[in-house]
Amino acid sequence: MSGVGQARPRPAHGSATALGVPEQRSATAWTGAPPQAAAPGRSRGDHTHSEPPAPGLALHGTVRRTSVRGQVLDALRAALLSGELAPGEVYSAPVLGERFGVSATPVREAMQQLAREGAVEVVPNRGFRVAERTPRERAELAEVRGLVEVPIVLRLARTLPAERWAAVRPSAEATVAAAARGDLAGYAEADRAFHRALLSLAGNEQLVRIADDLRRRVVWAGCDLRADAAEHVALLDALEAQDLTAVGAVVRRHFG
Repeated sequence: MSGVGQARPRPAHGSATALGVPEQRSATAWTGAPPQAAAPGRSRGDHTHSEPPAPGLALHGTVRRTSVRGQVLDALRAALLSGELAPGEVYSAPVLGERFGVSATPVREAMQQLAREGAVEVVPNRGFRVAERTPRERAELAEVRGLVEVPIVLRLARTLPAERWAAVRPSAEATVAAAARGDLAGYAEADRAFHRALLSLAGNEQLVRIADDLRRRVVWAGCDLRADAAEHVALLDALEAQDLTAVGAVVRRHFG
């Protein structure tokens, strides 16, 4: 596919496709070839003859936002999870905005939100570099998540009536379904929803916000989604059975 010469349809003003969102396309990822390495000295997204244009903006199937910034943020998160925004590469907001069919402003605002979450880094006068997480950083992040979540789950296991856990079951089943589809972006969202539902039973909103922010930093590429989802189900089974030994074993394995 040619990078510069490819013609794009001109959607009607105000339509969904005016944001580059094809109405009948799958919403789990961008389509097209993954980005190629940027030429030396150029930001990712600059026009070159060897680089295909970034695909249009696509929304995750279960997310519907009304703001352009929200739609761009969802699409960028999906592309980060899929690896289509490659770790270590620099992407410029103006050119990504052009390829999305929006101005640079919502792209820049979305990237700034991702920078606050640790997913990208600001590169002055160039754009945003996708963060690269080393194995040590991943292990440290897992340890911090465990320090936050494990004691809460163990406390809830001792104090919460068994019937309260039924409300969390649909969230666990959603992670199983996303894993079965191989839907990386969908799994990340379902996993966050599961842990939010679990921790919300503690009644501490600050805890839920902190844990949710930490889970946004998880790198899912290369993870065994089916095994991770199975641990959600196993944890709920143990909680409903009020088997404290099994609960402790599952949560420590899950965060290990």
